[in-house]
Amino acid sequence: MTTTPQKATDEQPSVGDAAERPRLTPAQRLHLDVYGFVLLENVLTQHEIARIKDALYRLKAEPDLAARGVYVNSRSAHFLSIGHLVEYDQALLDYAAHPALVPLVEELVGGRVRLEESEAIINRRDPEAPDEPGPASGSRNRVQPLGFHTGARHGWGTYSADHHFHCLFVKTLAYLTDVGPDDGGTAVIPGSHRLGWPEQDIIDAAREDDRLIHQVEASAGSVLLFAESLVHSSTAVRGDRERAVMICGYTPPMMRVWPGNEPSPEFVASLPEHQRPLLGGGDSWPWGR
Repeated sequence: MTTTPQKATDEQPSVGDAAERPRLTPAQRLHLDVYGFVLLENVLTQHEIARIKDALYRLKAEPDLAARGVYVNSRSAHFLSIGHLVEYDQALLDYAAHPALVPLVEELVGGRVRLEESEAIINRRDPEAPDEPGPASGSRNRVQPLGFHTGARHGWGTYSADHHFHCLFVKTLAYLTDVGPDDGGTAVIPGSHRLGWPEQDIIDAAREDDRLIHQVEASAGSVLLFAESLVHSSTAVRGDRERAVMICGYTPPMMRVWPGNEPSPEFVASLPEHQRPLLGGGDSWPWGR
């Protein structure tokens, strides 16, 4: 299921007082509560997509990413996964602090947030991968998850308040290219965000019946909002198109960033005052909710 907010324009929206802040629609909130994710369509403009892609492809061409303050999770001819991006280019910071997204993240977390990580993936089909056999008889899809995982677990990383589900670690994943069934879209196990089962038991059970696994398809400019207690995975690219995504993680401000994503004090000090808490976090446990 996808839900569509007001279509984006080439002017980035501004966030004013609480009455003007974007909010999840009832349908979007229900989708998050029930399934643990929701696809927000037409969030980014073509101009925003182009700026983000330009920055990421410049990073891809960099011979020494560490010299740019960027860490590498994986780098090969067909797969690049990198992180700590917001200090590299204004376009990447603008996405992390996007005024159409941060308020929705805060609804799912349940209060004010800090940026916990910023990462990106650019990948295409592995030329060394063997040809994939056709789908099994009776199979409804051909999803090939590369590694199911979570970043939080139901119980210690989630809670309920005001009749809604909340997670202390939430991500937005921006699709910078169209992603169809053969283009490596994110796979999720809907509803797993609220299960106390051992993670591997959830994965094993879902693999027995692929109707329990959903692969997201999206147009460029759409954003997947999801709880990190949701079991999810990248999938294999089987087509000829290259996939590019940018991912930002958010937590309450008193929690630590993912190792390697610590912002430099000089960078935080250079930001407009209203952005400093998002990047710098806070040391106090009283939480603005």
